[in-house]
Amino acid sequence: MIKARVTVTLKNGVLDPQGKAIEGALGTLGFSGVAGVRQGKVFDLEVEGTDSAKAEADIKQMCERLLANTVIENYSISMS
Repeated sequence: MIKARVTVTLKNGVLDPQGKAIEGALGTLGFSGVAGVRQGKVFDLEVEGTDSAKAEADIKQMCERLLANTVIENYSISMS
């Protein structure tokens, strides 16, 4: 079994209203000096098999086709 973590974030220049709301809420809670908050999502996957190159290629296809909207989002894959 191969484990992977996919992190999906908005591309630079894409508005992030949820990140701005979090930034404002942190300020309201007394956490001063926090700026540039960007939100994202994380997927933890377990892929059957032992061929890490094939697993990574499959996960990349998963990202391109479903997990990330590549028009406005970037993704990174971390294998373990």
